[in-house]
Amino acid sequence: MKVRVKFAKEGAMKFIGHLDIMRYFQKAIKRAGIDVAYSEGFSPHMIMSFAAPLGVGVTSTAEYFDMEINTPISGKEAVKRLNEVMVEGMEVKSFRKIPDGKANAAMALVAAADYYVEFREGMEPETDWKNKIEDFVRQSEILIVKKTKKNEKEVDIRPYIYEMRLEESRIFLKLAAGSVKNTKPELIMEAFLAFLGQEFDSFCFTIHRAEVYADKGTEEYRNLISLEDLGEEIE
Repeated sequence: MKVRVKFAKEGAMKFIGHLDIMRYFQKAIKRAGIDVAYSEGFSPHMIMSFAAPLGVGVTSTAEYFDMEINTPISGKEAVKRLNEVMVEGMEVKSFRKIPDGKANAAMALVAAADYYVEFREGMEPETDWKNKIEDFVRQSEILIVKKTKKNEKEVDIRPYIYEMRLEESRIFLKLAAGSVKNTKPELIMEAFLAFLGQEFDSFCFTIHRAEVYADKGTEEYRNLISLEDLGEEIE
């Protein structure tokens, strides 16, 4: 049976890198007594894959990985067992069955993600930034210089911004994510601060990921569904 696990990574755990998170869950799954499937061969390893892992320093309540289990277990029981062995800052949110097949893998499905960006106290832009968000998004193109190991190139990131608005004191972003189209909230904020005529400093704001989506629509119309909702409850 293939299952999808949703978990939160908050507090000090935001400083733990992806590989360490993966190793942590491998140990936690063993301690929780979940009968996970292993690959065959000389070096067996747990059959699990993470969807769009976050960079260091970003909190999230919507991290996902898929894995295969040999013995069925109810979703509630699995969540309970896993949370009993979680450290502070880590919490399993759901444990759901997903269909077989590579096309249903979380890694392949990722198409968009929600983020909240909040300026640290005393580090807000000097300009009236709250009333400039609509003007920023209204632009037909938003050009940034994207640096790679070999060169630099100018990229229009406007098509990757699905939504950007003010929610109380935070900026809400719905951005393209995944292997086909992808952008990071840091790049959007860099472009926004440049639009305001402000110097970019990644320390002046915090980023929180709130959800990750698959797109079940067409080329003309997006139909975003959370990776969690693509799974079904295990009784």
